[in-house]
Amino acid sequence: MSSTATAERPARGEVLLDVQDLAVEFDTEAGRARAVDRVSFTVRAGQTLGIVGESGCGKSVTALSILRLLPQPMGRIVGGRILFRGQDLVTASQEALQQVRTGQIGMIFQEPMTALNPVHRIGKQLGEALVLHQRVSPRTALERSVDLLKKVGIPSPELRVSEFPHQLSGGMRQRVVIAMALACRPALVIADEPTTALDVTIQAQILELMMALQQEMGMSVILITHDLGVIAETCEDVLVMYAGRVAEVGSVEDIFHRPTHPYTRGLLESIPRLEYPRKGRLRTIEGMVPGLMDLPAGCRFNNRCPRSDERCTAGAPALADVAGGHRVACHHWRELPAWSEPVA
Repeated sequence: MSSTATAERPARGEVLLDVQDLAVEFDTEAGRARAVDRVSFTVRAGQTLGIVGESGCGKSVTALSILRLLPQPMGRIVGGRILFRGQDLVTASQEALQQVRTGQIGMIFQEPMTALNPVHRIGKQLGEALVLHQRVSPRTALERSVDLLKKVGIPSPELRVSEFPHQLSGGMRQRVVIAMALACRPALVIADEPTTALDVTIQAQILELMMALQQEMGMSVILITHDLGVIAETCEDVLVMYAGRVAEVGSVEDIFHRPTHPYTRGLLESIPRLEYPRKGRLRTIEGMVPGLMDLPAGCRFNNRCPRSDERCTAGAPALADVAGGHRVACHHWRELPAWSEPVA
């Protein structure tokens, strides 16, 4: 059996992933664009970290960077370190990366039809990771594939292993992708918008399944989403990103009950709520996330922030300690009034 398969489980609370000042750039027709700018965070064993923000804020690029899956040759990591159990994945060899991918870090992609090969049967795609990383025979891999499909709640798994992706529903395909990510019992799973393409009922089932499997297997999870409701229900800690930078980071309690960045507060205020009687129109954050080639000087939120002044345009704020692990990048965080939660 390979070293990947026999690697010891980290003790709960041990730092598993440490991302330090990550910077990612893309070559575009208009020039070089920085999609992720000095992003830092840690993930501990058994922890669920949620990364939240609007489309285009750098969430998915951050996730792809961890496993060095950026589109080539346009995307590249230009700064920082990604330490997984002490090993820097930025400088790791392709052979070492191959051992980490799937064997130690699993990835659940947003759209299962892009993650599954349409011309290969489900059993073959599940079994490949087992044969590669755990050195089992094809027959044993097929048997374990049936067990994995059963674990993720797919009915008649003995039949499904012989089917092609197009023969399954969207929810079942996503369950297959989850099974693939968990095939080698990884220490960390990165889930990039795993329920976006599914209807609400199936979304709830998939999230419930992921959390149950996390408890059973003791793995860590990075959950990337734009849905704050999902974050509140599933995560322990939250990283709020805006235009490629960290706006605020803290526990779920910090972010939802003591938000300190105007952007975080804007996100929370824009969540639709049932109110009777209605108290006006749904609140929104004015403006749009800036394009990567048109980023404002200083704080990148300054062109949408009601508190923006000359300090905000003169320089980018550093992450400041609020309390404990709660940190915020805002020049005005000490001046903001106490948070009043929107009416539920």
